[in-house]
Amino acid sequence: MPLRLSGTGSAVLTADRLAVGVLAIVAVIAAMTFRDFGLGWDDYTHSQYGDLLLKLYASGFSDQRALSFVNLYKYGGGFDMAAALAAKVLPFDLFETRRLVGAVVGIIGLIATWRIGRRLGGPTAGLAALVLLAACPLYYGHMFINAKDAPFAAAMAVLLLGMVRAFEEYPQPNARTVVLVGVGLGLVFGSRILAGIIAPYALVTLLFIMIGEARTADQRRSKARTADQRRSKARVANSRESKPQPVGLRQSLVRAGEFIWRLLPALALGYMIMGLLWPWSILAPLNPVRAAEYFDKFFEKPWREMYAGKLYPVTAMPADYLPRLFALKLPEIMLALGFAGIVGAFVAATKGDLPLNRRANFILVALAAILPIGLAIVAHPAFYNGLRHFVFVVPPFAVLGGLAGAWLFDRARAFSKVAAGAAVAAFIATLALPVSDMVRLHPYQYTAFNRASGGVLMARDNYMLDYWGLAFKQAGEALRVKLDEMHLKPPRGRRWTVEICGPQRPAEVALGPNFETTWDRKRADFAMMLGTYYCRDLTARVLVEINREGVDYARVYDIRGRPVPKLITEPPP
Repeated sequence: MPLRLSGTGSAVLTADRLAVGVLAIVAVIAAMTFRDFGLGWDDYTHSQYGDLLLKLYASGFSDQRALSFVNLYKYGGGFDMAAALAAKVLPFDLFETRRLVGAVVGIIGLIATWRIGRRLGGPTAGLAALVLLAACPLYYGHMFINAKDAPFAAAMAVLLLGMVRAFEEYPQPNARTVVLVGVGLGLVFGSRILAGIIAPYALVTLLFIMIGEARTADQRRSKARTADQRRSKARVANSRESKPQPVGLRQSLVRAGEFIWRLLPALALGYMIMGLLWPWSILAPLNPVRAAEYFDKFFEKPWREMYAGKLYPVTAMPADYLPRLFALKLPEIMLALGFAGIVGAFVAATKGDLPLNRRANFILVALAAILPIGLAIVAHPAFYNGLRHFVFVVPPFAVLGGLAGAWLFDRARAFSKVAAGAAVAAFIATLALPVSDMVRLHPYQYTAFNRASGGVLMARDNYMLDYWGLAFKQAGEALRVKLDEMHLKPPRGRRWTVEICGPQRPAEVALGPNFETTWDRKRADFAMMLGTYYCRDLTARVLVEINREGVDYARVYDIRGRPVPKLITEPPP
């Protein structure tokens, strides 16, 4: 299935306008709903890190607490700094602002994905890639709530766009492309040291071009020599004369060297941006290496998580963890088109009638989508929290799906207008499934499982759902309303006490100043817990129940005047 540029004239304008419209719709929905998303386990700590980074710069580097703050100093803090700065000027509280900034960053990732698809396959492919990613609950949900992995995914999409442009302009990328690559490098390495994963697939793409150019040069020389031989009716005297000369390889090496030379300013720019976002990384030349070594080994005490109906230590998850979860969580239409796009990309890379640079970019995007997963399966690090660490492979997968979708649309359009209309209708109908799931699960889109898997009802007793603990926001709000309806006030001289099974800091923020929270207290007024395997089921009266699709995401029990067992059945993640 060779993939090619499609769409001309008014069709191009229509596709681009629709893409802008999709982005506008996502922006409006995000602006209307960003305050609905609760806090997760890491939000409070990340907000502190962002504030400490601002104090580091404001103090002229005299306040260096950020450079040793828990283990976050081994991550970049660009998102946390941006959110902390935005909170100083926007009329929202800190955590609402963090959700809004997350939405903005996620939309940047959508834009980059659209532009990648458009460059590789034309306006229709770009539009399809954008829509597939915007309708993906995994990406959409995480962009609001995830201070680490969602910004990294968006940054990787920006870098991939820069690399696609660079290889498209090979061996002489223009100044704008060099700047884009530099910004992308700085953003990804300023987010996570995992950004080093770009090196293998960038190298493979470069080698693909070099080998292709060398072979093309040799073939041209061979054809020219054969033509001369035919004109002169001379025979080749020996095997030495028949061998192609190695001029093509030398020229290919020269062009590769020129390409690398022109991209050196991007490395310098990326290093400066990385240093700004991750100041610890440049305090010593080997600090990025030390961070990589730190994260190479699991740095926490292992816990167990639910996977396929069983509890596994996160350091001993089955080898099929990633492929199975991607198959269960990505929308069906994205899976079908994405896998078709992977096959199509590799087939297109073999087509000699396509420009070499375009074929190389097909390889680049395909590797960006599948190589990190393959390497993780082989290396088998600790796997936990669903797919959050691998959200960054979803944008290139959406691009591949967009390429396949555009190719199918072109085939249908070539057959008849009716076929083209049917293809569009089928695409929209299949997209309606994940979109409707996102609406019903709001604001817990990131917990979605696709319809073919059985949805969140299937996942309830088999996989992790709200591992981030977002449901405490709604549970806390609902508890305050419930107590007001019951006209209940806390005992004189103290606040309501709530025992927590889940993230305590987010629970404190969600409940407000009239409540005191604890993780391990034998007597409390209420018990607030996540609907997950490590929180015990109680027989006490249920005051609040946060439910989606028949699944409890959180509950609040009235335990006044009665002893209850410890809420946590085993240490939570």
